[in-house]
Amino acid sequence: MARFSSLLLLVVLPFLFTEDSGEVKARSVTDSKCPHRRKNIAVLTGHTCQKSCKRQGCSKNRMCICDGKCGLSCIPQGLSCPWPVMIDNAETHLAQESYMFGDFMEVMCMPGFRMADGQEVAMSRCQGDRKWSFTAPCEGVLNTSTLCKPPPGIENGFHDDGPYNTGREVRYWCDYGYHLEGADSLLCQENEEWSHAAPTCHPVNCSQPPQIAQAILVAVHQSVYPVGTVIYYLCKKDFYLDGSNRVVCLENGSWSELPYCRARCPIPAKRSRMIYQGRRLWVYEIPDQLVHHGETVTFFCRGQNGTCHFKAESQCFDGVLKMPDCYEEPTNVQYIMFSQRIVSEIPAC
Repeated sequence: MARFSSLLLLVVLPFLFTEDSGEVKARSVTDSKCPHRRKNIAVLTGHTCQKSCKRQGCSKNRMCICDGKCGLSCIPQGLSCPWPVMIDNAETHLAQESYMFGDFMEVMCMPGFRMADGQEVAMSRCQGDRKWSFTAPCEGVLNTSTLCKPPPGIENGFHDDGPYNTGREVRYWCDYGYHLEGADSLLCQENEEWSHAAPTCHPVNCSQPPQIAQAILVAVHQSVYPVGTVIYYLCKKDFYLDGSNRVVCLENGSWSELPYCRARCPIPAKRSRMIYQGRRLWVYEIPDQLVHHGETVTFFCRGQNGTCHFKAESQCFDGVLKMPDCYEEPTNVQYIMFSQRIVSEIPAC
């Protein structure tokens, strides 16, 4: 019994729970001891994480509580796990009278059986997905010689859980913001040794943000920029931002798609009316005779019989407004003396 009490104390301490009058209560959600949520946790352990509450709160019927490797999660109040639990070659006992979230179950191998790491006893915890956490299966003592010791851990990364039988390949992953160097898996060989050294995880950084023509970069000056760093671009006066002004350092060490600063377009026509922003205007009525990138200007072209007009559109793109092929610029004499006869003033076809 003394051995069980010591083991339970060692297992329970890392989790962020205290027991008070039979109710499980969470410590402060800012407690730094709660692990960060890992990617692929369901694939690796079968543990399905509940909604994260690290950046936002939970609904009124849920609490923001540390849920093991899932980190801070929104856990329903009064959550419990199935009981009793049957495990091959083992006996199970509750470590306390209840089987609510955060409570523990003792898994004790029967005589002649042990777990992959040689243990006879392990603790399983009631998780936020209403399942008990994984414990290695109890196997016959005669089979323990076919197991490797747990593979080496790596900084800023993690590997598959056991058991580690001969012929088993164990994969490694890096935490967010790090990339793997070396083979991403080890093989448990017949000599009960791992095939080679474990890989390492190194931080991923982006280089200096690129300069964009006619743009101002808003960023803290650094020699390198870690994954997830956000920078912003602002276009100079009279230039239009084409794309998102928010650029992010990606996990592959590159920046997300960059925007462009597009120039306004001068209107080539000088002596004609056109349709701009839904209004029929002479060129001099448009401020500075410039239109913004992406805006459309409608010009008037002469019909085949010469007595009517039809419309032709052109769109401004980065400083260039191409005139429709059908457009004819009136002469100065036509504009001054016969303005009522220029194309924009005659009836539509």
